Amino acid sequence: MKKNTAWSKAYLIFMFVVLYAPIFYLMFYSFNSGGTMNDFESFTLDWYKELFQDTRLLIIVLNTIIIALLSAAISTVIGVLGAIAIVSMKKRIVQNTLLSFNNVLIVSPDVIIGASFLILFTMLGIKLGFMSVLLSHIAFSIPIVVIMVLPKLQGMSTSLIDAARDLGASQWDVFSKVILPYISPGVFAGFFLALTYSLDDFAVTFFVTGNGFSTLSVEIYSLARRGISLNINALSTLLFLLTVILVLGYYFITQRNNRSTGWGARK
Repeated sequence: MKKNTAWSKAYLIFMFVVLYAPIFYLMFYSFNSGGTMNDFESFTLDWYKELFQDTRLLIIVLNTIIIALLSAAISTVIGVLGAIAIVSMKKRIVQNTLLSFNNVLIVSPDVIIGASFLILFTMLGIKLGFMSVLLSHIAFSIPIVVIMVLPKLQGMSTSLIDAARDLGASQWDVFSKVILPYISPGVFAGFFLALTYSLDDFAVTFFVTGNGFSTLSVEIYSLARRGISLNINALSTLLFLLTVILVLGYYFITQRNNRSTGWGARK
């Protein structure tokens, strides 16, 4: 048993090294004054200063954040309503069918999804740009929210809803004061996942981005094709730190909700 545990720990450490070593290597050389990723000469913040002096890049960062926040918020609302609709279906076969359609969008290759959106927007005459990217991000984020919210709804006892209705609660009161507080951890999880997916999505965004509009993932790809530049390292470092902050934020919110739920149960 101890031998298996040792092998498990070694494998886990190996996987973390494989996953994080390239990221930390990239971050380390974002402070290199030499301008290359071969020899570290001295510590500098020049690449970050140059990054923040690039007005075009700052606009792209703003575009990316706006797209991520809007798509996450809208997809969370639609995803919660969709999850409630799936659970409310009385026939099991209908639930499974709707859930299968939802899961297909999650496992489908991003290239196919991006190409499909490109064809759809072209047929509808929608100009590629802010709106096409926003609609695409909302579409691929909704299934993620549904998957995160659905287990909470399925684990919720119907007696809570019945008791609220017996006490005279309206349909809105049942939703806002019973269902929503109960599924809030799943809602927060869906929102943060949708936000993260939107921030780092490349494949779908690459297909539906038009001239004059870009996001960070597409911009980094464009910069990387021109050759090695430590601006990319600095930008990627900031993106990674932003993702870490989002994950930590979600973790602390989840822990706070768990403590509140546990305190309410003990009380």
